[in-house]
Formats: sequence, C-alpha cells, structure tokens
Amino acid sequence: MKNTQRNLLALAISQVLIFSPSAFAGDGHDHSPAEFKTEIHDHQKEMGYQAHNEEGHEEESEHDEHDDGDEQHDHAKTSSADEEEHGEGGVTLSAQQMKIAGIQSTVIEPYQVEFSRYAPAEIKANGYTSYLASPRVDSVVLKRHANLGEHVEKGQPLVTLFSETVADAQAQYLSNSAEWKRVSQLGRKAVGDKRFISAKADYQAASSRLLAYGLDAASIKSLGKNNQALLGEYTLKAQIDGAVLSDNFHQGQRISAGTELMELANETELWVEARLPANQNLTLDKGTEAIIKVGTESFVGTVAQEAHTIDEVTRTRIVRLLVNNSAHRLHPGMFTDVYFQFESERPVMAVDEGAILRGADGDWTVYVEDHPGEFLPVEVERGRSFGELREIVGIKAGSKVVTSGAFFVASQIAKGGFDPHNH
Repeated sequence: MKNTQRNLLALAISQVLIFSPSAFAGDGHDHSPAEFKTEIHDHQKEMGYQAHNEEGHEEESEHDEHDDGDEQHDHAKTSSADEEEHGEGGVTLSAQQMKIAGIQSTVIEPYQVEFSRYAPAEIKANGYTSYLASPRVDSVVLKRHANLGEHVEKGQPLVTLFSETVADAQAQYLSNSAEWKRVSQLGRKAVGDKRFISAKADYQAASSRLLAYGLDAASIKSLGKNNQALLGEYTLKAQIDGAVLSDNFHQGQRISAGTELMELANETELWVEARLPANQNLTLDKGTEAIIKVGTESFVGTVAQEAHTIDEVTRTRIVRLLVNNSAHRLHPGMFTDVYFQFESERPVMAVDEGAILRGADGDWTVYVEDHPGEFLPVEVERGRSFGELREIVGIKAGSKVVTSGAFFVASQIAKGGFDPHNH
C-alpha cells in the first residue's frame, strides 16, 4: 500500500513537470523537451531509489523486531532451563546472609559415633566400707573422744556411755568368770563333768553378751582388775579407719538402742549414685566407665550396681558407681554430673539434633548445600539418639548438610511457599 502511494506521487510530479515548463524557467537556463524528459527520468529514478530505501528500511525494522522476539524467546527458554537445572524448593543466600545467620555446612560420612548420656548424681559414703557407731542398749552419753571431720584409726575410742543393762551384764560376767576360773583350776575330774560344763557355758554366755552390747574383748578382759571403770560404763571404738562424717549427739544425752551416734567412712573409695529416667532404655554393664564432673574437676568412675526398682519419690532408677578418692577431693553429700561414655555398634550418619527440623508437611528434613550458597531440603528419617547427635537415614554419604543455622534456611524456603513434594 505504501509503495503504491509513493509511485502515484512520483507520476503526478512528473506530469506537472512535463506540462509546466515555466517550472524550469526561473533557473536561468534554457531547457529543451529532451532535457525535460531526461531530468524527469532522473527525478523519477531518484524518487524510486528513495522509496526503495525506505521500504528496505521498514523491512529491516520488521526483521529486527522479529530478531528481538526470537532473542527474548531464547532467553525465556534459557531461564526456564536454569530453573529446571537448579530444582524447585531451594533457596540461594548471599555470603553476607550466611555470615549474619551463622550458617555452617558439614560434609557427613558414616563413622563410629562416640557419645555420652548425662545423669545428675550425688556422692555418698561407701555403705560397704563405712561404719555406724551406735549403742545396742539404752544408754547415757558420758564423754566424746572424736569430733566431726576427724580421721580416726581402727580401735580408737569414739564415745563413752553408761547403761544399767550393761552394768548387770558386767556383774554377771564377773561372777561367771570367777566360777569358771575355780573350776578350771580344780580340773574336770575333781569337780565333775556337769559343774565343769555348766561353769564354762555360763562364762562364755556372759562374755558373748558383753560383746553383743558393744564392748570389745580387751575391755571385757579388763573387768575385775584394779584399773577397771565403774560397772555400767563402756566405750564404743572405731571398727575401721576413716573420717567422722556425723556426730549426732550431746554429752549427757540419753540415747535409745540403735540410735546413730557417729558415722565413719573410708573416703578412699566413694559411691556416686546417678539417677536416670525410668523410661530410658540404657544398659549399663558392671565396669562401664563414666566421667564424673564436680565443678572444674573430672574423675573416672565405674558402674558397680544398677537398681532394678524405681524410686517412689523421684520416679528414677539409681545406678551406683565407684570412684577412687585417694586424694580426698570428693566428700559425701556433694552433687555432681555423670556422663556415661558409649560408642555406636556400627558406622552411622549422624548430625546435631538442631540440624533436623520439621518440614512444611511435618516430615523430618535436613538442608543440603547443593552448590555454594544454594540450599535444598531433603526429607530424612530419624534413627537412634547418640546424646546430642541423631542418626539420619535417607541421605547420601558425602552430602554437605547445614549443621548450624538450619532454622534460618528453613524460614527462607518457607517464604517462597515451598512444597516438599513439588506439587
């Protein structure tokens, strides 16, 4: 259409020029009809060339527009291909974002996990080597010979008591001892078998009674001598080497039979009673080692016993450990932390508990750094617990898993409306 209009315009101009010679009269030259025709022809050629150029320019413009469309189409294809290559549901973070959020990734491989289990505990005296000093009959405290915290040796006096029951037993012993002494000097043939056997039995019974009341053999033998104490007085002595852990009495106090006066303990080896949750499935064989921490100090203990009943108050089960205390750094009554040491039976893939989060659909998910700064969610199954670590199943060995800052990565993915199943 445009070409037709240009041709009509050129024809009209040529007709005007042919029939209007005066159009050339003002240039100061004479023009013949042949010259007119020549000029018209040249003018027509010029006009045609210009029209052709304009037409070519339009075609080039249309061609350029077509090329631009093709380039945009190719670019769209490239962008789509890039998206497919990177996958859906991930997120890309800058180095600054990762630094601010504290994101760290670790390449995980199967390995033998060493882990520990924590339990609160209390240090107690070794009940199998400690000793309680207490009267076997009702008595009155006359004098104390050892004080709280003092280290005593076996046979050292602890406390002197008086008891009417002991006085009667001592008197009976003196009578039976004298009879036995006479009979044994006369001989069995002289006194007869009956008297000999009876005297001996009475003497042994009286001696055993005093032993049962808490007197030792040396104290019993001293009865009847010039340096003997008043009848009824007797002294409780230390039966072991150890420290006085308690002395719950006053001088002059009347004490019932069985009342604890002093507790002695050999502190070179103490008990550590750890309390574990009743529902915790944890097998602790005898001899299993554990780390015992008191303040900044650490000690090594070994499992000695494991209770098979649950404490009615705390609803926990007690595991008793033995710890060497030859340096006397530990004392009964101290609270401590116990860490039982274990090792997994086989190599496993494990990460920190904080690296495993619930995904949008509620499944357990870890976040893998597929490329530098690019993170993808991977659904996994949680396996066994190893203290602060957790076994994960469903991820390839060598994957670079986010171990710090996983929550930030998850929140960034959630902002994009991530569907874990790519629906």
